[in-house]
Amino acid sequence: MTAQLGNIVFIIWRESVEALLVVGILNAWLQRQTDPLTFLRARRFLWSGVAAGLAFAVAFAALLIVFGDALPEEAQQAYQTATVLIAAALIVQMVFWMRKHGRDLKRNLENALGAAAERSSWWGVFVLALIAVAREGSETAVFLYGTLVSGAGASFAADALAISAGFAAAIASYWALQVGGRFVSWRVFFRATEIMLLFLAASLVLTGVDNLADLGVLPDAVGHLTAKVWDSSALLSDGGPIGGLISALTGYRARPALLEVLTYAAYWILVLWLLSFSRPVRKAA
Repeated sequence: MTAQLGNIVFIIWRESVEALLVVGILNAWLQRQTDPLTFLRARRFLWSGVAAGLAFAVAFAALLIVFGDALPEEAQQAYQTATVLIAAALIVQMVFWMRKHGRDLKRNLENALGAAAERSSWWGVFVLALIAVAREGSETAVFLYGTLVSGAGASFAADALAISAGFAAAIASYWALQVGGRFVSWRVFFRATEIMLLFLAASLVLTGVDNLADLGVLPDAVGHLTAKVWDSSALLSDGGPIGGLISALTGYRARPALLEVLTYAAYWILVLWLLSFSRPVRKAA
């Protein structure tokens, strides 16, 4: 349960910081490029877009839960397994998207705002804010649902507290990065959290593969895939508070089956191979 709550805090923290960054860029550009009266008018469109994006994300999260609960009991594990694997895929996709577009994010947003200003239409600001917040919020909903169904259940109050703690940490982190950028840059922040997200995705992939094996989708045809490869529980058990948190965040298993070891290795080989193609190319002077 502690591990699950830790994952909730981390996901909310990381995704909220990214959403705050986008909203902050939009707000700063409007304040810098418009007169005070126009800024007040444009900001209403900005925050209306943020509210609409949040409403969309909440509705999407509710749809995930309601649809899952409405399924027959025998179909719920398949649905939850699919959600876990989709969440893992979305996390990896988001990391690579940020690596590719993060450097140009501010410029692209400001170009879009400039075009909206030239048309004297602040609905463009509304749409930009809505899309940004809805995208981050919808991804967060999938990540959280995948995390919740992959671990032991916690109470609603504990989950709500973890969500609140993650959002509070995001606001504090955003403020610290804004005022202390010379000490910890946005680039360092995103690189560090990208690594953590990739480990979280690895953990979700393992959970999804374990569920597929339980469902009989991955039969142990050769009779060895369920054999335990090693036992490190004496050093660090994945059932304890610390080991459980590490397991949820990284996919660590104290007594992994061969299938889990092969899956974990294949995941990182694929990720590292993809990372080798996503390195920024330095232009010759």
